[in-house]
Amino acid sequence: MTAAEDDPRLREIGRKIFAGEADFKWASTAIDNLPPMQRVEIAFAGRSNVGKSSLVNALTNRKTLARTSHTPGRTQQLNFFDIGGHFTLVDMPGYGYAAVSKQKVEAWTDVIIEYLKGRANLARVYVLIDGRRGVKDVDRDVMNLLDTAAVSYALVLTKHDEVKKIEADKILAATQLEIAKRPAAYPEIIFTSSRMGEGIPELRTAIARLLEERGA
Repeated sequence: MTAAEDDPRLREIGRKIFAGEADFKWASTAIDNLPPMQRVEIAFAGRSNVGKSSLVNALTNRKTLARTSHTPGRTQQLNFFDIGGHFTLVDMPGYGYAAVSKQKVEAWTDVIIEYLKGRANLARVYVLIDGRRGVKDVDRDVMNLLDTAAVSYALVLTKHDEVKKIEADKILAATQLEIAKRPAAYPEIIFTSSRMGEGIPELRTAIARLLEERGA
């Protein structure tokens, strides 16, 4: 399955979820400073230059909900956003590159690992993959961690508008092979473009389906 199934009811629910309020609630730089586990959490992870903040902003119809920067590695904490009382969106620190010390990167990594392993209300992690380049070893490391921790995750390809169709089809097929035998991977890949809005309604629909399945 390469895109969210076309369900008009869920698509409308997804649209309404993200048409409401979206408010910053909490920031954590240490595992002992996480917010209380309340409603369902859905996290977004990805390499530092994958366009994660832009996707979160497009998804929530905001321009500045998640901070964007031309300098990779600026998101240095777990940021928690309340999406209209429906669920909590967690913007995770970018991985794979950061213009900071190795020691600080390792500290962030430890926080991420502990969060993923110990968050009972975490329903899914969306792992963003640069649609121009496909899955890299650093992405596989994160997927391995999620498989080991038995945390449900799905892949979202970004920057569709920067990829020619024939190349996009190749990247999509290769990405499908990457998750085919992974135990915690959800068999749905959504190709998105934050700038053009491609895949955004499908991603909202997928989240609406997940929330419905969780009874949220």
